[in-house]
Order: sequence, then structure tokens, then C-alpha cells
Amino acid sequence: MPKGSPELTASRREEIINACEKLYRTMSFKEITLKEIGSATSFTRTSIYNYFQTKEEIFLALMQREYEIWAAEIGKICTNNDKMSPEDFADALAHSLENHEQLLKLLAMNHYDMEENSRPERLTDFKTAYGASLDAVRACLQKFFPSTDRESFIFVFFPFLFGVYPYSVATQKQLDAMQQAKINFKMHSIYEMIRSCVLQLLGENQ
Repeated sequence: MPKGSPELTASRREEIINACEKLYRTMSFKEITLKEIGSATSFTRTSIYNYFQTKEEIFLALMQREYEIWAAEIGKICTNNDKMSPEDFADALAHSLENHEQLLKLLAMNHYDMEENSRPERLTDFKTAYGASLDAVRACLQKFFPSTDRESFIFVFFPFLFGVYPYSVATQKQLDAMQQAKINFKMHSIYEMIRSCVLQLLGENQ
């Protein structure tokens, strides 16, 4: 365990996660190394091992943070509204995920590797944050759409999130390849995809 106050430990963990997040905006998961992450922090690269044992643990912590923030935002949707129409809820949920492109990117790429190469206690921390997002969505459904089969909604919606990023964000290389393959494919925004899915799920469950 690193020496120092809990505040210092939390601050350094956050600095490492922030460095990883910044790199992930322009680099791929495979390209990012502990050395790259260490170079973007204010302390030595070897100090990272006091907080994270693998690169995957850092990415998992980043995804955990994204889930925690998103769960809190969903909680506000629930508490700040007395009632919502399916259109209103779909709109709110779509906007909430539109602001978490990093989360959707992480879900689409290397999720299995992140979990497999992390210590059990780090994985438990992550699953706790993930569970909080499930509960936040359940609370909204129970409040606004009590006749909806909540578990059926969850069963479809959360796995659906794994595929949102690849269908809403593409590199020019990918677009060129689809054109050469003569694939008639239209990219849709994160907002459009989430909103459409939520409306369909609520319509099927009413």
C-alpha cells in the first residue's frame, strides 16, 4: 500500500485515471502503456504500481468512474421529475449517455481484458458501480412506468450499450472500407440510437 494520507492516495489514483482518460482520447487501448500513463503524471512511473497493478486496472477504474457519474445523473432524472412520458424519459436517458462517449467506447472495446486482468477487489469495486447504474434505471422505470417489466428492459438495454459506439463512431478508414465493400450503411448518433431503443423497449412493455 502507498504511504500517505487517504486524501493523497485518492488524489494520485485520480491523477492516474485522468492521465489514462486523456491518452484514450487520441490513442487506442493497445497503444497505451503504463509508461505512457506514467509520463502523463506528476510522479514516477514505478509509483503507479502502488495504486494499480496493470494497465487494465486503470482502464477498469476509468470505466467505474464513468458508471458512478452516470448513475448519479440517472438518479437526478428520477428525483427531479414527478412523472415522465416515454418520449421524455428516452430523451433524458439518451442525452445522459451522449455525454458519456468514453463509457460507451470502453464497453465496446477490451471489456473482457479489463476484467480478466484486474484483481478481484478492483473488479468488485467496478461491479458495485455497474450495479448502481442498474438500480438507478430500475428506480426510474418503477417510478415513471410501473407496469413495465423492469428486468426485461434491463436485460435488453444494458447489453445493447456494448454495440452503440461502433455504430455511432467510425474512423475514415472504416468508412472507406464500407464504401469499397458497397455496404449501404448510415451512421447514427449516440443520442438517436439510445432514444430509439428506449422508446421501443417502453412500447413493448406497456
